[in-house]
Amino acid sequence: MAVSFFRRVIRQLRATSAHIAAFILFSGLLTYIFILYQPTKGPGDQQQLGWQSWEIVSPNTGSQKPVEDAVSSSSPLNNSTDWWDVEVNKESSLDTSSLPLTYWNPLLPHDTGLTEIAVTRCMIPPWYADVCWPKSTVADTSNKGKWVRVERNINWRSGPWYLNMYYRRTRCSTNRQIVSELRLLPKDGEGALPDRNSWYSAGTSVRDGVPGQPPLYLWWKLGPTLRGLNQNETRNLVTELDVVYGAGSPMYGFETLDPEVTAGRGGKVDPIRIAFRRGPPSIPRAPPLHVNRDGTYKILQVADLHFSVSHGKCRDTDRKPCEQGDDLTSDLLSTTLDAEKPDLVVFTGDQLNGQGTSWDSRSVLAKFATPVIERQIPWTAVFGNHDTETDMSRGFEMKHLTQLPYFVGEAGPEAVHGVGNFVLKVRSADASKTHLLTLYLLDSGSYDSGFFDFFGFVPTSYDYLKDTQIEWFLSESAKISPIKRPFVPDGARDLGNLWKRQAVLPSESRLAKPNAMMFFHIPLPEASSICLSCSIHGLTVPDIDPSTGKDLDVGQQLDGPGAAKKNAGFFVKALLNATEDDGGHGREVKVVGNGHCHVSENCRRVRGVWMCFGGGGSYSGYGKVGFDRRFRVYNISDYGETIQTYKRTEHGDIMDTLILTGVGAAPPYEGLRRT
Repeated sequence: MAVSFFRRVIRQLRATSAHIAAFILFSGLLTYIFILYQPTKGPGDQQQLGWQSWEIVSPNTGSQKPVEDAVSSSSPLNNSTDWWDVEVNKESSLDTSSLPLTYWNPLLPHDTGLTEIAVTRCMIPPWYADVCWPKSTVADTSNKGKWVRVERNINWRSGPWYLNMYYRRTRCSTNRQIVSELRLLPKDGEGALPDRNSWYSAGTSVRDGVPGQPPLYLWWKLGPTLRGLNQNETRNLVTELDVVYGAGSPMYGFETLDPEVTAGRGGKVDPIRIAFRRGPPSIPRAPPLHVNRDGTYKILQVADLHFSVSHGKCRDTDRKPCEQGDDLTSDLLSTTLDAEKPDLVVFTGDQLNGQGTSWDSRSVLAKFATPVIERQIPWTAVFGNHDTETDMSRGFEMKHLTQLPYFVGEAGPEAVHGVGNFVLKVRSADASKTHLLTLYLLDSGSYDSGFFDFFGFVPTSYDYLKDTQIEWFLSESAKISPIKRPFVPDGARDLGNLWKRQAVLPSESRLAKPNAMMFFHIPLPEASSICLSCSIHGLTVPDIDPSTGKDLDVGQQLDGPGAAKKNAGFFVKALLNATEDDGGHGREVKVVGNGHCHVSENCRRVRGVWMCFGGGGSYSGYGKVGFDRRFRVYNISDYGETIQTYKRTEHGDIMDTLILTGVGAAPPYEGLRRT
């Protein structure tokens, strides 16, 4: 009897289980839609209601080129002033009064101070619902502004729940007191604060949930009202908050608070710090690129840093001891910069290590170029395959790069494959500002194919330069106007060693485009001696020097072929088709600089185009024991006519000095073949 009863109960449950499950799922869906789900702002995410009108909210257009024509060639200059030093308006043209107050973006140059700060914990992702946001009344929202969440989890990789900072800001009242100071204090440590009645706690400990760490509280001080501040005091207002992961530098213009919220522990846990910015950022910009008065220009190529959020780990080196590879590489780069004193630094990809160690791109982007920025040297960068194995797309990475001091570059046309296809022009130092050297920079992509498994994406083939990039390059090349070569500077101040220079350069002059160089990360198939798809065209065979009969291939190529399996024909369709003049004489691009292959550092000439590897310069990237870390240097002289290259190793040795074009170089390609 009992068995029969239980059978009936089970059959009844079985019959109703589908209905119960459907009811639960439907209830959950309604809860998500009407309670938890926070719809996106659509175009308002980037197009916010400004102070007077709808306008795009962005610090710039993703471009930061040197101002080439800020001063016209006819501008009056006295004998002690160089045209690139003439003061131009470097302030942002963005109307800061139109910036949104309810949108956290540390790239926006806010000049509006904060009115209140809070810290809250949340058991669910705070972007999923606003149930964990600080409480507010209608009156407080009207007077102090809406709460804004700093979209950086203070407990990331260190605590069991989410911990976020929030702040308010407002323009509605100049009588509202503004945050002027920040402190991190232990429990009951506020007694040491001066003017204690002006300080307020953000509430929850910024170490809430971190095991083994004593509580630490964020305190903020309300200063005078905005109306009572003069211009200098306004520039010292706290205008933005951020969280920094790792031991690197914060974003430019930010300061970090001591002590660390989470201390780094033996490479297993990266340190976490709170940062803030005072006033709107004033980012120094690079002057227009120009040769020196003696006609020289030096470029340092830095390949494959492979930096991480942490201090990094040394790989494949006989250096002892070797710990904290990122830091040692920065020291090596600093030493090289001081020795070479370049006019421009080009990072040729894989600045970020990816592979799970660059999990916060912003922290790595903020630190990899620090030695260059500290020396106020103009610099630029292209992306490598590892640069987007992170939490950020190439487009957002480029936006961050353009907000770093002395960076020159841009995202490039949206219709062209990749991010970071752009042209830089190096001009003469005289008042004519003649275009003497062209630098083409392209995005060679990351991976062309792969598959997903339990651990994520597994690449099977590298990316390659696409047809749209071929078309873009040929279009940009066609825009370059020919100049009278060899160039003779205009004006007595610019003559320098003119007579000595004319004694060694050809006496005849001609109209031709300036010499050009090109940089991208993943090499072309023609750069390697192992290229099955190139062999049928003879493109694996380097040119020979007819005066010596030797191959024009100098240096070591210890990597296997690093190019993609596919090839759109960039070498033949683009490089061989772009010539110095309409008559098809001479290649416009004399040198292509690549990274990607860390233990390849040779230069080989194929059909008149030199293809040079930078060689791995980082202790944090793979290498080979006995193969010194190195950087490649390009010395341009004779006002762009001569290009020389060599490598400087970690021990300061100069290797394989080679003249690529100009006086002393091998004769131009004449179609010679081996017998």
